[in-house]
Amino acid sequence: MRSYVVFLLLYTIKVVARLLWRVQLEWVQRNEDPWANLRVLVLLNHTSLYEPVFLAAVPNRFLWQLAAHGVVPIADKTIARPIVGYLFKFIARHVVPITRERDATWSELLSNIHDPKGLVLIVPEGRMKRTSGLDRHGNPLVIRGGIADVLQAVPDGRLFIAYSGGLHHVQVPGERFPRFFKRAWLGAEVVDIPSYREEIRATMGSGSFKGAVISDLTRRRDTHCDREGYPDSV
Repeated sequence: MRSYVVFLLLYTIKVVARLLWRVQLEWVQRNEDPWANLRVLVLLNHTSLYEPVFLAAVPNRFLWQLAAHGVVPIADKTIARPIVGYLFKFIARHVVPITRERDATWSELLSNIHDPKGLVLIVPEGRMKRTSGLDRHGNPLVIRGGIADVLQAVPDGRLFIAYSGGLHHVQVPGERFPRFFKRAWLGAEVVDIPSYREEIRATMGSGSFKGAVISDLTRRRDTHCDREGYPDSV
């Protein structure tokens, strides 16, 4: 029953987003049937709680996979928000509130990703970028190491890397209401997870797997997220 409720919510968000914003999905590298066999999705350049508007660009089969098999970690502070927090509880089959520490909440997340049809959706930066380009504490946004744990735990399938062009022109963190009828850009590419692990291990040298993943995703984010024509002021 929960899967159908979640799918209905996701589909409603998709329809509303298509009506109120102009979302463009552009493939950095397009594979044959890029929506097949997805096991992990990472969204890079976390700028707004309105990032679900990107659902406007995905097929319904992706919505169903998220509704029936999705695993999404959400910061416990976000879940505690009065309205937004309640909605985020229903964006996937398993929504796991997590703290920013490596505690039981992270172990619970990892225990939920062994479904062979499971899809883990994660925002590896954790904190949101403010208009200063920094997080709320004045620090640069960095990729956190939890994504490496996920990539090591998922045995096979494909990794979908989503590059947000930024949504400050839609809603800045802390603003109560969004701005409608704006453009939003989302870049994407899909890579095979076992092959990605091999590539990372081949390049990490004497460093750690986690450090190499952080370095690679940071490079990808900085290369693809700043798109001319889709700035955060449009």
